[in-house]
Amino acid sequence: MKNLFFILIFSACVLSAQAKDYIVTDYSVSMDSTQLNTAAIQSVIDLAEKEGGGTIIIPKGVYLSGALFFKPNTKLCLEEGAVLKGSDDIADYPLTLSRMEGKNIYYHPALVNAYYVDGFEIAGPGKIDGNGYKFWTTFWKLYHVRKGANKPWTNLEVRRPRLVFIWGCNNVKITNVKLYNAGYWTTHLYQCNDVLIENCDIYAPQKPVKAPSSDAIDLDVCKRVVIRGCSIAVEDDAVCIKGGKGPTAHKSPKNGIVEDILIENCTFGHAHGTLTMGSEAIHARNITMRNCTVNNNCALLRLKMRLDTYQIYENITIENITGRIGNVISMRPWTQFFNLEGTGEAPFGIVRNITISNVNVEANNFGGMNGNPNDIVSDVVFKDMNITTKDPAFKGNYKGIKFENVTVNNVSKENETISYIIFMLY
Repeated sequence: MKNLFFILIFSACVLSAQAKDYIVTDYSVSMDSTQLNTAAIQSVIDLAEKEGGGTIIIPKGVYLSGALFFKPNTKLCLEEGAVLKGSDDIADYPLTLSRMEGKNIYYHPALVNAYYVDGFEIAGPGKIDGNGYKFWTTFWKLYHVRKGANKPWTNLEVRRPRLVFIWGCNNVKITNVKLYNAGYWTTHLYQCNDVLIENCDIYAPQKPVKAPSSDAIDLDVCKRVVIRGCSIAVEDDAVCIKGGKGPTAHKSPKNGIVEDILIENCTFGHAHGTLTMGSEAIHARNITMRNCTVNNNCALLRLKMRLDTYQIYENITIENITGRIGNVISMRPWTQFFNLEGTGEAPFGIVRNITISNVNVEANNFGGMNGNPNDIVSDVVFKDMNITTKDPAFKGNYKGIKFENVTVNNVSKENETISYIIFMLY
């Protein structure tokens, strides 16, 4: 993680100086919250690019829009009280080349999109609201119909837009903005380097309707990312590491490693995993999460192990964590959309050099590590931990997992190893 200390220090509150500010209401953008403003706002973005660049400013008010595409030298600022609200009609997000679930495909764009816009920035304190209710209810209705009929189901059956999609951009900043109610993933970064996500409020509800697949931050083939001071509560993974899937995914230049990631001083509410590796990932390394407060019922570290994808998760450090969690670690087989694509490959996963330390939490259970039969696990250390839980057993069957100064329900496990303890998959 040494490289993280050489990442540029970013400004937390303001956009970098631009040649010009473009206040959208000065360019025929309606303040009527029921009127679709996609074309009008896009024309402002296009004008800014033509004139050499500038900041697109959304003033106080609610502005309804479909997919917007930011251009080179353009940035987005939402003022206090400003809401960029997504249309709930998927027709307002026309199909384009995109990236979904570890594959490059034609799919619906996000509400806010930036393709190859180096230096792209989104700044608050305003809000980007995905207005996802219609997408969520449609998803669950069809899901229950298909499940009741015992028919196959994928997350793409109901077409839904993401909130923010950034592809191939360097020096990205997303600061002090509210990112709410995504129809699908909230913030998806693909092939981006040197990214700061700071002081953002990222939210998708559990009630009255769960917001399915509303991942807060998806890092997909990204390097040198800092996530700092964010408040996150979503109805899927909070921070999710992606990078590709499939038996030959590791050979494609479209896929790749996620590395040098720092997550610090964040607050995590409801989620399916606080820090998750997968379900589309081939190589993740040099990832640190530290100095965070958690209040949820999911895993602190979640490792999804695919039988159809070669995976390496290594050099992961989690430290200085307080609050309430579901469990410390969950490593399980992940079979969703399993597909060997007609190959004779027999993929397996490698998990190594994982340290979880200085954790003081209440938990539903300690957790466990049980992957696929050929997965290899080494150098996993639980250190300086104080856990209160209903289920203190660690469920796992790998050698070399160590406990150092770990107390569970006031019982010390100092210097204990579990190499001799074998539990059934829970």
